[in-house]
Amino acid sequence: MTNAVEFDNIDVIFGDRQQEALALLDQGKNRSQIQEATNNVLGVADVSFNVPQGEICVLMGLSGSGKSSLLRCVNGLNKVSRGSLRVRHGDGDQVTDVTSCDAQTLRTLRREHVAMVFQQFALLPWRTVAENVGFGLELRGLSAKQRHEIVQEKLALVGLDEWASKYAHELSGGMQQRVGLARAFATDAPILLMDEPFSALDPLIRNRLQDELLDLQEKLNKTILFVSHDLDEAMKLGNSIAIMEGGYVVQHGTPEDIALRPANDYVADFVAHMNPVNILRGRAIMQRATRDMRNGSGEFAIEDEDIKLFIENGVVKSAQNGEQQELKLVPYDGTVPDHLDPTNNSIIFVAEDDVLLKNLIEIREITQNPVILTRENRISGTLGRREFFASLTQTASVAD
Repeated sequence: MTNAVEFDNIDVIFGDRQQEALALLDQGKNRSQIQEATNNVLGVADVSFNVPQGEICVLMGLSGSGKSSLLRCVNGLNKVSRGSLRVRHGDGDQVTDVTSCDAQTLRTLRREHVAMVFQQFALLPWRTVAENVGFGLELRGLSAKQRHEIVQEKLALVGLDEWASKYAHELSGGMQQRVGLARAFATDAPILLMDEPFSALDPLIRNRLQDELLDLQEKLNKTILFVSHDLDEAMKLGNSIAIMEGGYVVQHGTPEDIALRPANDYVADFVAHMNPVNILRGRAIMQRATRDMRNGSGEFAIEDEDIKLFIENGVVKSAQNGEQQELKLVPYDGTVPDHLDPTNNSIIFVAEDDVLLKNLIEIREITQNPVILTRENRISGTLGRREFFASLTQTASVAD
């Protein structure tokens, strides 16, 4: 998978004695010790990880942890003191090292390849909604006709095409944030930097905008770095999460990794009061299918379950229970069909392996038979009694 952003041993020091501060950092001194000795502030320390193209990476941590400081390095708003930060753009064959590029290259990167959405929207009050959305295009030198076409398209994308002539003060907070999103989308930049964009909104609007962002991401396939202090938001949005403390990334991984395998007490405190059933997916807890099951054909028994599967080239064609009763294969698309009765053990559900545990609980209320999990129609695993109850025990221990 191609990386859109690569952080390579990034250090950021704020102040005019950076070399002294870096030397102290190399000696293992922490933020307060460095500040006491040099009056410089450690913003980011020894950060290394990659963000693949088309994924959402959430940077999170407590206030002052360094998450916004790191985000603003990507477009050069914060100057990197040491390390390399590479941004891939164009058709994926152009790479800019933000730490060493010239001023013109950096301006081009900001105008065309990396867009930013701020917490307080940063809308210009004397401009209409349409004029705000087209501001970046105006700086780029596009004609009024070109700007109008793009602006109308992006406003329609976020559901604000009828508000083009209004001003920011005439819009609700959620609508203002949509204007900020449309402005970022208007430049057609492949990389979006989002600095706590929803944190100033009330919970209902915030949740709605999170859903809208995920819907837009399915259509646009942007690479997004998203700063948040809300773990539930991070778990909902992120393909990966980087948790920061004192300028360091203390854990970087999938939501499942963070929830089930916290790297230290700091991360464990974050996940202590969350409900993992909302973020754990079938692929994280399933009994993985053997290679023969995934690629072959034949009759296969599910371990610890009195069920036989009949598979052709990795695709489950039929299933039987121990009494050789045919089990009906029922596809699961996020909702249970209305006509199914509770405790119906004559059926067996087939679901994508990214199905959430909360949905699997819903399935188990209908049938005690295992769930067949697939990826691109081929079997990838099964979830039977053992895996199901083990996952509940595991999530309970996380919550404790």
